[in-house]
Amino acid sequence: MNAFLLLVRRDLALGYRAGGALLPIAFFLLVATLFPFAIGPDAKLLARTGGGVLWVAALLAALLPVDRLIAPDRDAGVLDQIATRGISDEIVALARIVAHWLSFGPPLMIAAIPAAALLRLEGATLARLEAGLAIGTPGLAALGLMVSALTAGLRGAGALAGLLMLPLAVPVLIFGAGSLTDESGSGLKLLAAASLLLVAIAPFAAAAAIRAGRE
Repeated sequence: MNAFLLLVRRDLALGYRAGGALLPIAFFLLVATLFPFAIGPDAKLLARTGGGVLWVAALLAALLPVDRLIAPDRDAGVLDQIATRGISDEIVALARIVAHWLSFGPPLMIAAIPAAALLRLEGATLARLEAGLAIGTPGLAALGLMVSALTAGLRGAGALAGLLMLPLAVPVLIFGAGSLTDESGSGLKLLAAASLLLVAIAPFAAAAAIRAGRE
């Protein structure tokens, strides 16, 4: 447990030190700022489409730091050094998922408040958006880590990661955006199921990719 917490702390500190943790939030707020200029000042139209736009922005924000989650430590031999200390690749992958989520998930939920004001979202819609982000962003973090491990070391890994991650994130996007107008809560339940599945699979898939790259 101590090793796991140290890995989370290290990865989180590196993310903020490199500025990569702030880039997704800046991108998210920039999308929320520019969208009203593109679609016009119609408050009803903004309220109807704004929630979906914020979910797309959240997905793309989660994608931005993907190329830095695995490749730098892999190229520097840090992952090999961690393995020689008896720490499994699954633990390393899980720690990076947690650190990646902490670096953009909670800040994204805070940034959603001014973003919702810019897009004229109602209070009930904002509450469902916040609940959806709390449930769905761990899945996006897990998916980002898994894709990063699969593409580490490949030429054009950043573009390839986007091509892999975006189709796989479609269920999270659909259930997340759908929950904004679903008062029954079924959309959030489906979103939770999709996110939980990604979180459960990602450490093992990422660890397998790390081991394959080591051979």
